[in-house]
Amino acid sequence: MSKEMPILEHVTDLRRRILIVLSVLVVSMVICFLFVDHIYLALANHSGEKLAILGPGDILSIYVKLSAVGAIAITIPVAAYQVWRFVVPALEERERKVALMYIPALFLLFIFGLSFAYFVLFPMMYKFVLGLSNGNFELVITANDYFTFMLNLCLPFGLLFELPVVVLFLSHLGILNPHRLAKMRKPAYLVLAIISITITPPDFLSDIMVIVPLIVLYEISITISRFVHGKRVQETAVSSENMI
Repeated sequence: MSKEMPILEHVTDLRRRILIVLSVLVVSMVICFLFVDHIYLALANHSGEKLAILGPGDILSIYVKLSAVGAIAITIPVAAYQVWRFVVPALEERERKVALMYIPALFLLFIFGLSFAYFVLFPMMYKFVLGLSNGNFELVITANDYFTFMLNLCLPFGLLFELPVVVLFLSHLGILNPHRLAKMRKPAYLVLAIISITITPPDFLSDIMVIVPLIVLYEISITISRFVHGKRVQETAVSSENMI
């Protein structure tokens, strides 16, 4: 059975869990920084040439950015677990087990989103942008610009791929339902299309390669919400019958 906690206890518990997440983020960033050379070499292979720097500050800036992305990836399951621990008192036993499954799913979807953007979208965008020079410029690509361009493109996709798990969680809480998501389908498709057109080269194939996975994610989210909502309705009906 769920148990109630005083407001002060909730605030103290929330503060403690936020501190845990921040501590893990900082420690993860330090660990990633120690191995940042390996991260750099792994991610720089799409550049096609040795990247330039404009000063010593660029080296630190690049290494901090790469370490931060690695730290975020490591911290996501920890943050999800802390959220789960925070809401556990309000959940039934079955709901606790279901919510616990969100943690690996959040991590895996984030990594999958980053991988999709890095291996599919980023090379396509990088070649297109460089092709715009058309031999009119002498290209000197700095490492800072290269990794900023990469992270600005890849990181949002890692977060967008979390959509099904977020919808599942909100559906369990009763905040979202399939009817509401279905009504939002047209404006959601429009937003996804705008995102796709904005971040991809101006050709039809590139737009399709990005918008299709995003639409599939949205439809998966509706299906998940429909399943969860149906179970909630059944459980409510059973509970009402038992009370009668």
